[in-house]
Amino acid sequence: MSIVKLAKVTFIGLSADRENLLTELQKKGCLQLIPLATPSSSTESIRSIAGANEALKFLQSYPQRRRQQLNESRFDAEKIEQQTLAVRDKLYRLEAERDFIIKRLQDLRPWGDFVLPPLAEMGNLRFWFYVVAHSDMPKIAELATTLEIIKRDSRFCYVVVVAEHEPIHIPLARIHLGDKSRNQLEERLDEVELAIEDAIAERAGLTRWCELFARNINKLQNRAACLAALSQTYHQGTTFAVQGWSPVECVAELTAYSEQQGFYFSAESALPDDNPPTLMRNSPLLAAGEDLVTFYMTPGYRTWDPSSVIFVSFVIFFAMILADAGYASVLGLGLLLNWKKLSGHKFRPLLLSIVLASIVFGMLMGSYFGVTPTKDSWLNTLHIIDMSNTNRMMLLSVMIGIFHIVLANIMTAYCYTHWSERLPSVGWISIIFGACALAVSQQTLGVGLLTLGGLLIVLFTAPKEKPLTRFLQGLVGLTRLSGVMGDILSYLRLFALGLGSASLALEFNRMAGDVYTSYSGIGLVFALFILLFGHGVNLILGVASGVIHGLRLNVIEFFNWGLTEEGTLYKPFKQVEDKLWNR
Repeated sequence: MSIVKLAKVTFIGLSADRENLLTELQKKGCLQLIPLATPSSSTESIRSIAGANEALKFLQSYPQRRRQQLNESRFDAEKIEQQTLAVRDKLYRLEAERDFIIKRLQDLRPWGDFVLPPLAEMGNLRFWFYVVAHSDMPKIAELATTLEIIKRDSRFCYVVVVAEHEPIHIPLARIHLGDKSRNQLEERLDEVELAIEDAIAERAGLTRWCELFARNINKLQNRAACLAALSQTYHQGTTFAVQGWSPVECVAELTAYSEQQGFYFSAESALPDDNPPTLMRNSPLLAAGEDLVTFYMTPGYRTWDPSSVIFVSFVIFFAMILADAGYASVLGLGLLLNWKKLSGHKFRPLLLSIVLASIVFGMLMGSYFGVTPTKDSWLNTLHIIDMSNTNRMMLLSVMIGIFHIVLANIMTAYCYTHWSERLPSVGWISIIFGACALAVSQQTLGVGLLTLGGLLIVLFTAPKEKPLTRFLQGLVGLTRLSGVMGDILSYLRLFALGLGSASLALEFNRMAGDVYTSYSGIGLVFALFILLFGHGVNLILGVASGVIHGLRLNVIEFFNWGLTEEGTLYKPFKQVEDKLWNR
């Protein structure tokens, strides 16, 4: 587990070589670009990276594809993408216009077919249309002197008011009918529907390129990303500059490439004012821990990588919350059925670890779908944890919390370079152990550790400040005392949720047993239903609790003491990996 050291690298060269450089850097995939210019959103050559995906999905969603063309010499991916997106936009625009016309024709139906006369012929008078409830007609008639009732139905009157300006004294929203007659709208509707048919036919014709388009979609995305990167480079006259963050181990390769191509190249370490992105690197077995970490936040570049710790602790917490070997076996069966589908996926080791840990902890708990093995069973020899022993389980949960919070403070202290910055974390460790000593009646040791921890926090929370400010900020730092105790006690949820899951399993078993003994024959059916439904719900609740609270204890309580700053995730400028598309 480590955060990879990065170097700020700079390329300077002739403008004619700018695109070639970016193409090579994209192939290497070891550089996160630092924008040296604001990209212009009005540049037509910079296409959205998602454009190729949208075009392919638009073609693939058409139900009847034409016979596929496989001759690549006749295929232009960029041209097909542009044509497809143009057809898509045209089709969406026409469909929206068709829907609008249909709605306008529906609104016009009660008013009949008419053509509005020119304003000059009307003496600048206009028609204002209203739909009025019968009960409101007397009031409207008083407010508008010049009106005409065009039509009546069982609920409304369709009224036209003639006035130069919209009557503001009428408390009704007027109906917008537009300036086109019904015949004009129907003619336009026919034109739009014909245009829609033509667009659909054009879309159908483009589907013959689906196969080749899917093969070349990565090239389109890479080209779009390269064009977007061009707009972030510095360009002045005949020279350009590209800057970015690269892993230190890649600097030698970039130096050799620059010398070969004739670019000026420099690499320097991150300065104190720089804010490099965070690149975490773990073994493939623990790589899923990175996703668990970044689910909530990304550690700062100058902190530490908690991925492996989060991986292990999440697995343990999940197992303690599920607390049943039977439920874990069901999860294991589901994982086994999907094992090949998860081949090469970083979450496969995590899921396997969760299943194995849950089975082991469930066997130690002696719980198999809520059933405890008999005393003469060999499974009973593995039953060494008694969930009903409340005091012991609470003590176990608190001890796990103490270890977790102490580990977080140790890693925080380790990240600092100066000894004075490490002492507040040492102080909190001293306070935690002092409280533990008091809990086991070691008064002298407990008071001594508490006093030492308090002094370290007060004196070194802000060691670079003036004496008075330093003292006051130290007192403010001590206000976290209730927080550290609350965070440790928060780990009691491991016991509470595990006990809740075990209690529900026992209760469903008891209910099923009562139904089976009370009703002969049909009771077996109801008992099986209760078992399947009850344990199914309990398993779902157990998994949900394991994920939610297993993550919460890591990203809330642990990160609160283990990570001092948040960073941004390292996103290298690289080529898009191959994807499998439905054909």
